[in-house]
Amino acid sequence: MIEYALLFAALCYGAALILDLWRIVVGPASADRILALDTMVINIIALLVLYGIWRGTAIYFEAAMLIAMVGFVSTVAYCRFLLRGDIIE
Repeated sequence: MIEYALLFAALCYGAALILDLWRIVVGPASADRILALDTMVINIIALLVLYGIWRGTAIYFEAAMLIAMVGFVSTVAYCRFLLRGDIIE
């Protein structure tokens, strides 16, 4: 039964990734694109956690933590670039 729940959740997060990609391509403003990129990172983290539960190993949880840190730094850097024009002063 847990396999069906994991499959359903993975399909939902996969659909969310496709919708995020659509918002990145069509987004009317840069803020919408940044928000969609950040949401895409969160969905990828969720997919990694679901895959780690399905496989029964902890290595995917560590990979999810690394992607969370890189995603946060990249979102902040991209916002700073759009607001000020440079990342490092």
